[in-house]
Amino acid sequence: MGGSLKMPLVYPDMQMSEVVEEHPSLIPIINRFGVRLGLGDKSVQEICDEYRLDTDFLLTVINTFLNEEYFPEKKLQTFHTSQIIDYLVKTNQYYLRFQLPNIEHHLTSFISMSIPGNQTLALIGKFFFSFKDELVARIENDDREWFPYCLALSEKLQDKLYGTKDLLPLLIHSEKYTEDSIEELLADLKRIMVKHLSGDYNLNLCYAVISAICSLEKDIRQHNRIRFRILTPMVRAMEKISVQ
Repeated sequence: MGGSLKMPLVYPDMQMSEVVEEHPSLIPIINRFGVRLGLGDKSVQEICDEYRLDTDFLLTVINTFLNEEYFPEKKLQTFHTSQIIDYLVKTNQYYLRFQLPNIEHHLTSFISMSIPGNQTLALIGKFFFSFKDELVARIENDDREWFPYCLALSEKLQDKLYGTKDLLPLLIHSEKYTEDSIEELLADLKRIMVKHLSGDYNLNLCYAVISAICSLEKDIRQHNRIRFRILTPMVRAMEKISVQ
């Protein structure tokens, strides 16, 4: 079979409700910008005007989420580090407050309603909590070290070169992204459930767990693309300039 078809891009004049109806996975994405449902017939641009959002940045995030190969290098040069970090912080909080508890709730119910002593279920539980611990540790490191470093570097560089808060143009280059350990743990969890479940278990709860895992898997994969293909190259560019 050939490669998957590339999804069409979202543009400012499109009706936001139609975009979300076609791609419901965007609901938590626009929520991170403060946009709630009840979109009416407003266009993407009108929604951005209503919520006082940077239309280019919102569309970059949406299109990055929907399209695996989307990487608008020139547009990225116009965004401030704080815009990207603010989005990533809200994404991390969404994982902590909603997606991790959702999976844990379904998984706990799934295990408790299945036959006791099932070794596969014990392994599934072990993989989930290993994944959860690693994701929480990364989020804590983001809040404590990585994001503050990125913001401090950006402010230092702007003051050094311009003495103003104007945006700093950077030469950003796309990097090939490779899967990280958090993605691998989540993929392993799904693989174990699909390939190795045995004995009696609740089919509906099993499907609920797998659906929640798939939703988080896609979100983290696209989050990592924004993190590693947008923020990381920006920081590296700033580091190079700062030592000149």
